[in-house]
Amino acid sequence: MEIRLPNQLEMKQIQRLTSQAIYEGTMGETKPNLEKAKEIVASLLKKGCSYFVAVEDQQVLGWILTGISKDSFTEKSVGFIYELFVKEEFRGKGIAKELMLYAKHSLNEEGLTEIRLNVYEGNPAIRLYEKLGFQVRSVSMALKLE
Repeated sequence: MEIRLPNQLEMKQIQRLTSQAIYEGTMGETKPNLEKAKEIVASLLKKGCSYFVAVEDQQVLGWILTGISKDSFTEKSVGFIYELFVKEEFRGKGIAKELMLYAKHSLNEEGLTEIRLNVYEGNPAIRLYEKLGFQVRSVSMALKLE
């Protein structure tokens, strides 16, 4: 398996599955249409975020979208994981872990000393994040109004 920046064809594959990635990442709460998903990604790419794709035998297995964000209180630059997705047929093989380790190395090379991410409660990826050393930093709560 190779992890690298995606080529143009691979970016098209990623774009086609981004709404599915968002849907799964939000635990089924949000599934934007293709145009909205492209708009979200375009905004992140415009601000300097990068995809890294896991490829084997010219097949996309999964990807991670990383970038730099600013802490709203301290203005400190921190690495941020915006999206992590592994195609269903390749899950359970350690690909997500390898993508996370690649992102960690890449963001560290940029001189960052912290990485953050947001994850919905109940997402199975939480176990991976904890194994990699991530700790709960804040809790977001919601109340549905009728």
